Amino acid sequence: MVPRYSRPAMAALWEPETRFRIWFEIEAHATDALAELGVVPKEAAAALWNWWAFETLNAPDAVPAIDVAAIDAIEAVTKHDVIAFLTWVSERVHEHSGEDWARFLHQGMTSSDVLDTALAVQLARASDLLLADLDALLAVLKRRAFEHRLTPTIGRSHGIHAEPTTFGLKLAQAYAEFARCRTRLVAARAEIATCAISGAVGTFANIDPAVEAHVAAKLGLAVEPVSTQVIPRDRHAMFFATLGVIASSIERLATEIRHLQRTEVLEAEEYFAPGQKGSSAMPHKRNPVLTENLTGLVRMVRGYVTPALENVALWHERDISHSSVERYIGPDATITLDFALARLTGVIDKLVVYPERMLKNLNKMGGLVHSQRVLLALTQAGVSREDAYRLVQRNAMRVWESDGALSLLELLKAGPEVAAALSPAELEARFDLGYHLAQVDTIFARVFG
Repeated sequence: MVPRYSRPAMAALWEPETRFRIWFEIEAHATDALAELGVVPKEAAAALWNWWAFETLNAPDAVPAIDVAAIDAIEAVTKHDVIAFLTWVSERVHEHSGEDWARFLHQGMTSSDVLDTALAVQLARASDLLLADLDALLAVLKRRAFEHRLTPTIGRSHGIHAEPTTFGLKLAQAYAEFARCRTRLVAARAEIATCAISGAVGTFANIDPAVEAHVAAKLGLAVEPVSTQVIPRDRHAMFFATLGVIASSIERLATEIRHLQRTEVLEAEEYFAPGQKGSSAMPHKRNPVLTENLTGLVRMVRGYVTPALENVALWHERDISHSSVERYIGPDATITLDFALARLTGVIDKLVVYPERMLKNLNKMGGLVHSQRVLLALTQAGVSREDAYRLVQRNAMRVWESDGALSLLELLKAGPEVAAALSPAELEARFDLGYHLAQVDTIFARVFG
């Protein structure tokens, strides 16, 4: 993770202390269930929780202290992270209780039971933070969309003027897209939030399925139907693919803003704060640095999708080729996307919009944006589509080549073939900007309800 692009809540979720606390909860809840089944003494389960509670006795709002350095030192010898953790916990419980109750830890379990279930908890919690991020973005998109519901602007296809739209519709489209992203993330969260406490090769030979059910309920997870020994990685692949789709939606909106801020367009721009500098060499510069930054960040999030897909194909019931990958992509993808969503929300919230410039650009090309309405009017007046297209295009190209100095309406009025089909008043009616905005409320109702 890069501190520059990290926010505290998401970053904290991936700290070693957090991971070890989740590991302890998995082990302690499993020991509780084993005690209820009579597999281990109830005193063993109580001893674990008693030590855990003792750690916060003098600071009820604190979390138990985890000595990461001590665990790492044990792992340097054992070369096994879960064993190192269990050794450290055993020593602490023995110190506190005076008994070796910790020998009953991890009964019938395998390392993947702890690792995969803990990762599920982390990814589920990360999903909750990302869903909150999406909610914040959706709220600001909705507010700005209604603010500019009827702010006319030019719609572009292939980067070229097409027909009028509104800036509010641009934002409504983004709202609908991110609403779909939210729905996908809810589904991905449900798919990733599964618990596996099934023992070596996943057969429950040495642990009762009731233990898995108990741990799952305590941690807010579903039971993995068949885990082999690891939770199947198609779940994880879908999760990270969903993050990749969200990242692409961020880039789509960021790219739109970058284009709108170009000097030749300048219909909207990122907020430029007092004291902000745009260039070390050119004092006049106001650059779209935030949306450019977003374009770069989402490349990283998408870059984690392919390794997640490749993790699906593991050997037999288990190998650990996925492990090193997930140590990267779990933290980095969620932390980066969390930051990107928050940054995009800030950009939209403070986006400076220039309605006058939008209208000026819309009218820049002498009314060419109304060409389809004239084409349709001519066909409805009895002119063949081929002839109508030829008549309108011939005049439109004259306007295009004059860089908007000529007026399409005036050229059409002056042409005898067009005049024979449409009166001046009928032509003028086809150049009414309001016509293009008549269904805005219909679209808004579809998007916002």
